Amino acid sequence: MVISDSFGKWLKERRTVLGMTQQQLAGKMFVSIALVSYWENGHRTPDVGTLGRLASCLEVSEAELLAAMQESDVPPTVILVDDEKIILSGGLGTLREALPDAEIAGFATAGEALRFAHENQVDVAFLDIELRSGSGLTLAKELRKINPKINIIFLTSYREYALDAWELDSSGYILKPLTVERVLHEMSVLRYPPRGIRP
Repeated sequence: MVISDSFGKWLKERRTVLGMTQQQLAGKMFVSIALVSYWENGHRTPDVGTLGRLASCLEVSEAELLAAMQESDVPPTVILVDDEKIILSGGLGTLREALPDAEIAGFATAGEALRFAHENQVDVAFLDIELRSGSGLTLAKELRKINPKINIIFLTSYREYALDAWELDSSGYILKPLTVERVLHEMSVLRYPPRGIRP
């Protein structure tokens, strides 16, 4: 499976500009040639522990390297969890309109959302705070165990939950109804901007 084809192309071009072979870059990085090849073929991306060293070897800033990694052909995955069918259906339409490049999935229960998150990387989760099958706050904690860099945006009809939402380091808080304008605003201020988000 290709993870980040555009980052691989950028890495190969940058290495070539510096006159380095894959073997030379691997030697400077203290990694295998196979790993550098995986990066360039888009089958893997560098982990957090190697970013500083890779940026130094490529003579770029870490910010430039991260920007290259965020340019991706892989669409982000966004989920919406709300137990009210009308709101879930309308919210999914709003998300698809606001984020046409994203993979969008909707769930009526926390259990369904957790099963999906165990099998797919979820980048952004819009969660209703009050669910019949449990609390959106509890669901947020469980999703964060699966992916610590998931962006949680709470949806509610009640302002009194705002403090609880912020204590969970959420990326945002939206009073219903969900609108395209509000989604685009939240996407522009995400705590962990995923690759492929183009609001």
